[in-house]
Formats: sequence, C-alpha cells, structure tokens
Amino acid sequence: MAKLYFYYASMNAGKSTTLLQADFNYRERGMATMLWTAALDHRGGDRAIESRIGLNAGAHRFDAGTDLCVAVGVAHAATPLSCVLIDEAQFLTPAQVWQCARLADEVGIPVLCYGLRTDFQGELFPGSAVLLGIADALVELKAVCHCGRKATMNLRVDAAGHAVTAGAQNEIGGNDRYVALCRRHFAAEMGLYGAAHGAGA
Repeated sequence: MAKLYFYYASMNAGKSTTLLQADFNYRERGMATMLWTAALDHRGGDRAIESRIGLNAGAHRFDAGTDLCVAVGVAHAATPLSCVLIDEAQFLTPAQVWQCARLADEVGIPVLCYGLRTDFQGELFPGSAVLLGIADALVELKAVCHCGRKATMNLRVDAAGHAVTAGAQNEIGGNDRYVALCRRHFAAEMGLYGAAHGAGA
C-alpha cells in the first residue's frame, strides 16, 4: 500500500539532498517520478529544487490554489508515476496535505514530503502540522547546532546577525537569513527563558 511520508528537519539538514537522492533512486530503476516545490521560492530559477551541496533538478511549482490531485492525476494518466516528491512541504495548505494523502490512499502513489517542522518563532507551519498528524511515516533528518547538539529550531537573523523575533511566517532565505540551532540556544537568542533561568528559578 502506498504511503504518505513526512521528512522534516531544521535548516541545513539535507532535506533537498535527500529528496534528490530518492528521486535518483527511482529513476535509476526506470520508474517515473514527479517533483514539486513551492512557487514562492524562486532562488533556484529553472533548477527549482537545489541543495546546498550543488545537486539540483527541475520541478513543478505549487501555490495555495494548486490542486495536487488533479495535476498529479493528469501526469499519472499520461505516464504512470511511481512516486511524487515534494520539497518545501511546510508551504502546503492543509487541504493540499489531504490531497497528498488521497494520492497515496486512492491512486496508490507514494508521496514523499520534505520540509521544516517549525518557523522562526518555533510555531508549526500549517502544512507541517497536518503532515505530523496524518502522515503514515515521520522521519526526522538531523542537523547540528554550533554546540554539537541536534538542531531542531530555525532562527531568523537580520543583516547584522541578530535574532528576528517578529514578521511574516513565510520568508524565503538561506544561510544569510536562517541559522539552525538546538532548542536551548534558540530560546536564548529569542529571549524566551528570561533572567529567571540564570537566577535558578
């Protein structure tokens, strides 16, 4: 039975690299795939999905109005698909996540979603929240904080490298805008634990 997968991590954990490797594995075996990424991320140009280590591939782009069931269904009718892979899956709407589930459940196509779990304020993205709730398999990819602990949080920084504590949830950026940190160092940068922590309270 086909499944819905959610591979989640902080920035710099290799999500796009893992997606592209999975795509390569399918194609190497003669299996057709369909790649998607968020329309609001134009950093890669024609190389819609691009990893920090230089791997890239073209992909279809989704926005809030994209019906993934219809779009994938049309492609599947023309060339049977063995897998659908979605980068930047945190930007899926809740309805689109359910469309991904329907593709797995009713059409029989595995759907592999790769994305962030939380935003720069530690809040779940709407798409990620639904994926965490309904995906058949949850896989955490690992990144490392500067202290050596597992990085699970995404700190947004300004041009001077200072923490940004307010703003729009969706803001595209790379290493110049985001730093992957463990929870402890994220909270310290955001001022979430306050002075009471040092006082032993």
